Amino acid sequence: MAESNEKKKRTLWERLTAPYRLVLLNDETFEEVTSFRLTRMNVYVLASTIFVILVLVTVSAIVYTPMKEYIPGYSDVNMRRDVVDLKVRSDSLQRILASNNHYLQNIRRIINGDIPSTSFYDTSSATPAKYDSINLDRISASEKELREQVEDEQQFRVSNNSALKNEGSSVRGFHFFVPVKGYITESFDSKKQHYGVDIVAPQNEPIKSTLDGIVVFSGWTVETGYVMAIQHQNNLLSIYKHNSVLLKEEGDYVKAGDVIAIIGNTGELTTGPHLHFEIWYNGLPLNPSEYIVFK
Repeated sequence: MAESNEKKKRTLWERLTAPYRLVLLNDETFEEVTSFRLTRMNVYVLASTIFVILVLVTVSAIVYTPMKEYIPGYSDVNMRRDVVDLKVRSDSLQRILASNNHYLQNIRRIINGDIPSTSFYDTSSATPAKYDSINLDRISASEKELREQVEDEQQFRVSNNSALKNEGSSVRGFHFFVPVKGYITESFDSKKQHYGVDIVAPQNEPIKSTLDGIVVFSGWTVETGYVMAIQHQNNLLSIYKHNSVLLKEEGDYVKAGDVIAIIGNTGELTTGPHLHFEIWYNGLPLNPSEYIVFK
């Protein structure tokens, strides 16, 4: 009985290791092309190895690559967290965008003056009235009377503003970069509603940002051509008018000395290439000549 079992085992092993030859013949001439010496054991081992390799490759691709997301029923544990985070960010961006749009509208009103077209003309002489900045006189009669009373007491004049004098140290603490070097052809004069300085410089001269800040307006106005306004720290606002080219867009962050525009002669209220430069602090215009040497 034992000899019979041993004979069967020996026979099975002999069957597995029995040599076979795989011959490839030419179908037309029956000429032998090549041949391989094989055994059942070799075939089983080769097939098992290929199967294991395919399984390992498939598992690795599923575990270590994004292919696992295509498996039905599989859900990424981080997907919900990412969706919630994106939702919060989109809501925040919408609120910021709405706030920025409202802020930019106010800046445009400051730059454009927000004045009816009829106010640019003197009905008696039918000649255009000079206007190159923000109109601060659109007030009611009662408010105008109140302002005259206050100005008589020397409290809130642009040239002698006590609040501005108290804050002068903080403004003078800034190191203003010269936007463009040249000659001042028209100085700051609040009585003539000229709330900046006109600087003549060579053609195609680059204009630079006077401080670090964010561009809050970059566009075209009929009176002052291509205009750029930059919001700085401590409620400082610098405005650059009559440019030929604007090199920055709204929302761009600029550093002091960065080129933002090219000097030009655009707009109706200009007689030659120059830069009209304004500085506003807490809603009040400053004389740039007191803080910057342009020559």
